Amino acid sequence: MSGRRPVHTVYGGAQLFKAGTISNLGVRALKTLATHAPNADSLGVSEEVYRRVVAKLYREPVEDFRIDFEDGYGHRPDAEEDGHAVSAAADLALGSRTPFIGIRIKGLTEASRPRSIRTLDIFMNTLLSATGGRLPEGFAVTLPKVTLPEQVCELAELLKAIELEHDLAIGAIEMELMIETTQSIIDRQGRFAIPALLDASAGRCRSLHFGVYDYTAECNITAEYQNMSHPACDFARNVMQVCAADRGVTISDGATNILPVGSDPVAIRHAMQLHFNDVRRSLSNGIYQGWDLHPAQLPTRYAAVFAFFLDSLPSATARLRNFIGRAAQATLDGNVFDDAASGQGLLNFFLRGYNCGALTEEEALGAGLTMEELRGRSFVTILDNRLAMARPSGPPPAP
Repeated sequence: MSGRRPVHTVYGGAQLFKAGTISNLGVRALKTLATHAPNADSLGVSEEVYRRVVAKLYREPVEDFRIDFEDGYGHRPDAEEDGHAVSAAADLALGSRTPFIGIRIKGLTEASRPRSIRTLDIFMNTLLSATGGRLPEGFAVTLPKVTLPEQVCELAELLKAIELEHDLAIGAIEMELMIETTQSIIDRQGRFAIPALLDASAGRCRSLHFGVYDYTAECNITAEYQNMSHPACDFARNVMQVCAADRGVTISDGATNILPVGSDPVAIRHAMQLHFNDVRRSLSNGIYQGWDLHPAQLPTRYAAVFAFFLDSLPSATARLRNFIGRAAQATLDGNVFDDAASGQGLLNFFLRGYNCGALTEEEALGAGLTMEELRGRSFVTILDNRLAMARPSGPPPAP
């Protein structure tokens, strides 16, 4: 994994996307906060977490937005979808105001394949023509309903053709895969399917997004019991984590589909608490990203994320400082320090917390790192550089 990764992806129908969409989402999120959680106690967090959530909603309300031509859009006449592909791309060309953005096309199944390819072609050609061949920062194409590696391979080839047509570097357009079918977890031969899907992406896949409700439906779980904490979802997420390990691919959890909207304040508070708990559960299981479906979920997304990092900060700071000291001493003494993976995990904790705004620079560097070391993302490199500085640089003493 290289560079920053978002803590969420907000999905919004392509028919609604405008140049001012992101700003509007921030305004609506702040209104939800002011109306239904006007202080720290009502949100169930500390004063410091609350203050940082408010600042985040003003500064950067959305980290990743997906212009959706699939479930959030539906099936429409070809002329209508053509028009929305043009208008959404033209508005995106004016600037996204998010660190990450992209589109979700329809799946490359037999039924939806022609429409999916047509939308991708119209959108990308409109966007790149309007920007003079420049991709927005953090751009990706999300492919849903994946069942076969051939679908992923086809998208990789389509993206390559677009790159060649617009003089982009090969691989510049990244992809994300929706894991929402049983076939994308275990294939018909009984093998884990994800390694083959990642191989088929030709190095373009940056994230796997879990689709809770489609997946549980395929498992014949009735709607009443389809939720983020169902054991079937835990199994699928664990498979995703194991199969994506060391592949430079992150995992995004699904969405809480009970939204904090309507006229009943009790129901809204219940939905906010449910979303907060779902996000904290994902974080505790090592999944640092998830879907959000409505601006009213943004306050609880950031509240859960920020509280998670600040709650863990004291112990993580002490552990990382201790790891660096132990590792350096072991190496200087000629011993082997064999817990570098834990040190790397702690380093990732601080970088994620700093990137999303949960941690200040001072807090992120509290274990004694420099910002250059933190952004370098490599615990082993930090140790190597520090040990090189600690060793005597002159010639060995004469006998």
